[in-house]
Amino acid sequence: MNELLDLVSATARLGGPLALAAMGGLLSERSGVVNIALEGAMLASACACGMVSAATGSTALGLFAGLVAAVIVCLLHALAVLGFRIDHIVSGIAANAVAFGVTGFAIKVAVQRGAELKFTPLPQIVYIACALILPVVIAFMIQRTVFGLRINAVGNSGSKSAEMGVNPIRVRLVALFGCGLLTGLAGAMLVSQPEHFTANMTAGKGFIALAALILGGWRPIPAMIAAFAFGLFDALQIRLQGTPMLGVEVPSQFWASLPYVITLIALAGFLGKSKPPAALGRE
Repeated sequence: MNELLDLVSATARLGGPLALAAMGGLLSERSGVVNIALEGAMLASACACGMVSAATGSTALGLFAGLVAAVIVCLLHALAVLGFRIDHIVSGIAANAVAFGVTGFAIKVAVQRGAELKFTPLPQIVYIACALILPVVIAFMIQRTVFGLRINAVGNSGSKSAEMGVNPIRVRLVALFGCGLLTGLAGAMLVSQPEHFTANMTAGKGFIALAALILGGWRPIPAMIAAFAFGLFDALQIRLQGTPMLGVEVPSQFWASLPYVITLIALAGFLGKSKPPAALGRE
């Protein structure tokens, strides 16, 4: 029983950041903006949250810094694709590269100066509750509110929405702002588990969150379930480290690659079956 509870707890902790980031990606992509910058936004948030919390001793200030950092990344992505009409994928790659470079440089300088990196985070239950409740709230918002209907309309056709009096740029900007807040929460939850920031600590989790979004068919509740499923596989690979198979010692790298391999297999099976918003990446 204790082992099962430990596995459930680990699944919640590891799947929570994926679920929150997937919800951020959902807002962005349901509005028509492809967003592979989830990785960079999460990383920027984790860096800002961890380092500001450690420097100031304030958990709240660190969380605020993390949210701001992620929002900045998402709004820069929005500026690139909506303002300068840069290809969505190219802009996302650039945003990720900038986030990797800036956060890597920041942690290197902090370590060289002997800065304190440990901090006291919010309890994990707060983030887990957000990861479970927010998808339900977003599902209601998407289906039952005026703004949710506008997101759906703009994601299906920005030009037709404009003809109906809806400003697609404004709707997408608000959606990207919401994406920044949610990925900011994801990054803050991620850094709160080791209670200090390390370079490239997202390690592809933003892309796994995007995979969960695709597997969920761009729907909040199924995407959340997929995110926690990936969290379960991550928890299992940690438990299986050092476990022999058929009497043969398995390298730790094999188990560490398990969540990513399952992600690829799942995507290979579901791509083409899930239908993205009609105007995704096209307007």
